[in-house]
Amino acid sequence: MKNKLLLTLLITCLVKVGSFAQTLNGNRGHSHNDYNQQIPFLQAYYAGMGSIEADVFLFNGKLYVAHNREDISEERTLDNLYLKPLAALFKKSGNRPYADTSLRLQLVIDIKEDHEHVIPELIKEINPYMQVFNDPSNKRAVKLVLSGDMPAPAKFDNYPSYIYFDGRPEITYSADELKHVGMISNELSLYTKWNGKGTPTPPDMEKLQRIVNAAHAVHKSFRFWATQDSPNTWIELEKIGVDWINTDHPQQLHDFFINRAKLEYTNPAPYQVYKPTYKSDGANKKVKNVILLIGDGMGLAQIQAGLTANRGQLNIYQCHNIGFSQTRASNSDNTDSAAGATAMACGEKTNNRYIGEDTQGKPLVNLPDKLATDGIKTGIISCGDITDATPAAYYAHNIDRESSQEIAAGLLTSHVDVLIGSNQKSFFNNADKNLISDLKTKHYQLYTSLADLKTATSKDKQLVLLKDSDTRPVMNGRGDMLKESLLQTMRILSANKQGFFIMAEGAQIDYGGHANNLPYIVTELHDFDKTVAEALKFADEDGETLVIITADHETGGLSLLDVSTEKGMVSGSFSTNDHTSINVPVFAYGPHAQDFNGTYQNTEIFHKILALMSAKK
Repeated sequence: MKNKLLLTLLITCLVKVGSFAQTLNGNRGHSHNDYNQQIPFLQAYYAGMGSIEADVFLFNGKLYVAHNREDISEERTLDNLYLKPLAALFKKSGNRPYADTSLRLQLVIDIKEDHEHVIPELIKEINPYMQVFNDPSNKRAVKLVLSGDMPAPAKFDNYPSYIYFDGRPEITYSADELKHVGMISNELSLYTKWNGKGTPTPPDMEKLQRIVNAAHAVHKSFRFWATQDSPNTWIELEKIGVDWINTDHPQQLHDFFINRAKLEYTNPAPYQVYKPTYKSDGANKKVKNVILLIGDGMGLAQIQAGLTANRGQLNIYQCHNIGFSQTRASNSDNTDSAAGATAMACGEKTNNRYIGEDTQGKPLVNLPDKLATDGIKTGIISCGDITDATPAAYYAHNIDRESSQEIAAGLLTSHVDVLIGSNQKSFFNNADKNLISDLKTKHYQLYTSLADLKTATSKDKQLVLLKDSDTRPVMNGRGDMLKESLLQTMRILSANKQGFFIMAEGAQIDYGGHANNLPYIVTELHDFDKTVAEALKFADEDGETLVIITADHETGGLSLLDVSTEKGMVSGSFSTNDHTSINVPVFAYGPHAQDFNGTYQNTEIFHKILALMSAKK
């Protein structure tokens, strides 16, 4: 008795929903209507598609690729556009579709009409290339699948064994007929109103998965066609369990999958957040100390990614007072770190790339120098290059952020008391051969490790020049350098009766944004957030410390496509490898935290801090 697919459908209704979900790759792309590509076949082939589709018509004894009969043109034959180039590449790759042995290929011929005459002509036209399609000894031969106008399943056996057919879920196939079915597919809209945006409803999701599971139960791959072509749709189709992702944009699909390791992150070890006391939060009392924590490149999407990956908890989100900073530079709405940091360090807008100087290239007085007149000491920390734009704006003045050696020399005229970060060469190999000795004359104690700093006191100034390897990414083993730097700096400067100002930068959130690398961003943001916890703890214990957490700009145009707070998983996409003009949040905790609510220019952060610290006199 014939095995019926209908029985399989009923059985798979009992299968747990989602049990066939799988992780796909670029070779699972199906280049739909491939002949419409600017370069048919080759564009999809070099994008690594595992399935390439060509619609065909029989005209004057030849097969032509076209969507409609009136689109037929003389040079666009199946042989010219598909069979010849495929055979040549097959031979070049060592008698396999791709040089990469893990990649497979099927050629899907969509017969628009008259299969009775088209199939015999197809067999005739592929005869010169039989080693590509019909080689029983070669498991990597190209699979030939016919779709569209097809013979009845009972007639499948009338055709050569190397010809497969595109099955349909609603057809009941016998066991013999299933041998000729190459895959099973159908139009998505026949089963759901889901249009590819968001997620299908739970009942629709279950229905779609049952259809796919039924195909898998008879060992057939599955494809939905007429699907929206977007990363969100591709992700949802993968969850449903489909084997072939239908696309009209093979290169975009390839890029999505090839970069997937950089676009997804699951946090293996969530951490506990600090629970503040809020005793002095929002209090209308003097502000003795300010800790400004700058997550370079940290926008709301980056924070949300960190929140989700840590199972819905962040130290940053313990703050009740939140505002927004407008980040534009003088010469561009998209600021860079130099202009963005200068605005917060000096209280004035400037041009991109300018460090501590106005739009005319004249030095501005930065916050450490202004606060020094009141006896307030300053610490500047970065988990990256200490001569880079954000920390540099607090102690240097230069028209070009790339002038690393000149920026390093700017410390000589600065009132910064503690400086911690990497880039030893800009100090030790500076064109000014006397720089190190002159810094020592300015009472700077030089260290090359954080361990040495543990014995330092506020008697002298501290310059900690770390090896570049000490500020490698968290993913590569940096450890808690940023948190430890803040703890040591707070310990040293808290001995000053007039108070302190500390700026600590989570520099590499920005690096991850420029690299369009979501795991890089999230791991750096978590490191930054753990540093935030130490600042909040100090503020609670001290009672006169204001903590401000913000960014200089957003980097990467990050959007989150798929997330799971329960699993600590985030998946995203980037619109740029550069900065954007999106407003960035400002979180505040401690006395006068409410002063940072609302929306304002980034220069106001400088003026608010200065006013609060000066008001204690």
